[in-house]
Amino acid sequence: MNSQHKKCLSGSVLKIIAVVTMLIDHTAHILLENIPEVVKVFWETPYFNVSVYFLLRMIGRIAFPLYGFLLTEGFLHTHDKKKYAMNLFFFAVISEIPWNLEHSGTWFYSGQNVFFTLFLGLLCMICYENYSHSPEKLLSSLLVISFVALVLNADYGLRGVGFLFLLYLLRNQPVLQAVVPCSILNQPAACMLAFIPVSLYNQERGFIQGKFWKYAFYAIYPVHMLILFYLKLSLFGYA
Repeated sequence: MNSQHKKCLSGSVLKIIAVVTMLIDHTAHILLENIPEVVKVFWETPYFNVSVYFLLRMIGRIAFPLYGFLLTEGFLHTHDKKKYAMNLFFFAVISEIPWNLEHSGTWFYSGQNVFFTLFLGLLCMICYENYSHSPEKLLSSLLVISFVALVLNADYGLRGVGFLFLLYLLRNQPVLQAVVPCSILNQPAACMLAFIPVSLYNQERGFIQGKFWKYAFYAIYPVHMLILFYLKLSLFGYA
C-alpha cells in the first residue's frame, strides 16, 4: 500500500476539525475562564501550569494553523482569486461586531477579527503570484500589507500574516511547512499538532460542497461569537 492510500482525511474533515478546535478554544476563553474548577491548576511543571483551561486552550491552538492550511489550499485551487478575497473581506466586515461583543461586551474593541488576518495573508499570496518576477514590486506590496496588519491589530497580528505567507511558500515541502511557520506563533509545539491531520490530507474536497455549505462554514465564525456573547452576558453579566 503506497503512502497516498494511507491519507484518509478530506478537506471537509479538516474543516470540521478546525471548527471544533476553534469552538473549544473560544468557549474556554470567553466562558470557562470564569469557572474556578476549570482554571484550577492540577499539575505544576517548571515551564507551565496545567489546568483544564490550559488544556482546552492548547487544543484550540490547532485551529488557526488548520484554517491557514485550508486557506492556502483554497487559494491554490480556486478559479477566481478575486472573488475568494472578496468573500474573506466580506466576512471580516460582518464578523467585526460579533468579535467586538464577544471580546469586550461593547460595540468596540481594540483588535480586529481573524478574517482580516486571513484576508491579508491571501493578499500576500496574490502579490507573490503576480510580482514574483519583480522583487521591487513584491517587496513594496508586502511591506504595505505588513503595515496594514500592524495598524489593524487583527487577531494573531503580523505574525499571523507571516505564518500564512510561509505556509504558501513552503507548500511543496511538508516537513518545513509544519515546522517553520509555527515557530513564529505563540505555543509553536501545540500549533504543530495541526499538521498531524494535515499529513493525512488526501487532496479531496470531501462532503462539504456547494455554495450553501461553503458560506455556512464561513458563517460559523460570526454566529458562534454572538452565541458566546449572549451566554456570557446571561451567565456572568459579562464580567
